[in-house]
Amino acid sequence: MRDITLVEVRSELAAGTRGSSMGIDALKVASLDKKSDFFSRFDPINVPDANKYLWQGNAHPYANYIDGVYEVVQNVHQTIQTLRRDKKFPIILAGDHSTAAGTIMGIKSAHPDKRVGVIWIDAHADLHTPYTTPSGNMHGMPLALCLAIDNIPCEINQPLPGTIAFWEKMKQIGGEGPKILPQDIVFIAVRDTEKAEDHLMREYEIQNFSVSEVRRRGVAETAKAALSLLSGCEQVYISFDVDSLDSALSVGTGTPVAGGLTVKEAVKLNETLIKDKRVCCWEIVEVNPTLDTENRMAQNGFEILASMTRSLVENF
Repeated sequence: MRDITLVEVRSELAAGTRGSSMGIDALKVASLDKKSDFFSRFDPINVPDANKYLWQGNAHPYANYIDGVYEVVQNVHQTIQTLRRDKKFPIILAGDHSTAAGTIMGIKSAHPDKRVGVIWIDAHADLHTPYTTPSGNMHGMPLALCLAIDNIPCEINQPLPGTIAFWEKMKQIGGEGPKILPQDIVFIAVRDTEKAEDHLMREYEIQNFSVSEVRRRGVAETAKAALSLLSGCEQVYISFDVDSLDSALSVGTGTPVAGGLTVKEAVKLNETLIKDKRVCCWEIVEVNPTLDTENRMAQNGFEILASMTRSLVENF
């Protein structure tokens, strides 16, 4: 049986809208509405955030609040590194998606000789850097950070020296060099990208199973194909961003996009993926109840979280 530890990360520094730090509590409210005892079964670890930087002003226009994001990514890395060394299975509830960089870094530094595969279920590729970002929001950068790339061929910004210094330090969290290889990333439901990200996806031939392809193949076959692409990886990490869901279901996330997965598809996808014995960590991010009505996104997210956990427990 997997030894599950619930990890809560209430950071929202890297999002473009405020409120994702409240996503964890929104999931808990949703569990009460569903009369679930889910949260009574875990004693969660709370990772320190750095949301205080929001009141101190942003000195890094092409990597907003990178000084604070650096602190949070360090904190997440240390937490996940310790849990993985202790053979725990982290289920992570997080605010903005930038903290996923710390998760990947922690998985890698706990077992540096093992390749880490990433299944990124998201509307966005999150492959931007301070040199390419159109927004400056660092929740669009965690995979580029873990790949340790700058994507200079697509440069549109000139980050300040202090920003570059933080970016370079962040690349080194958990050890020198890349934490993952581009061929060890699989996207599912990505459908809102910019030219710089498209360039990297083409250059490295990163597979994206579009929503239409998921429906053509079927959810079970898509999961099987995604895991097969990661056959060279000893560990697999699954990151589920709720904006992978169709925006018609709820706008309770910072960057909703039309044409996404249904809740039923997301439930089956995560239930199927989690059965692979190599999966070592699962995460849900970007629930923002301030953008929602009737807590709909958190209710959808909790349904996916609870079903995934049930599948995890029943299969191990």
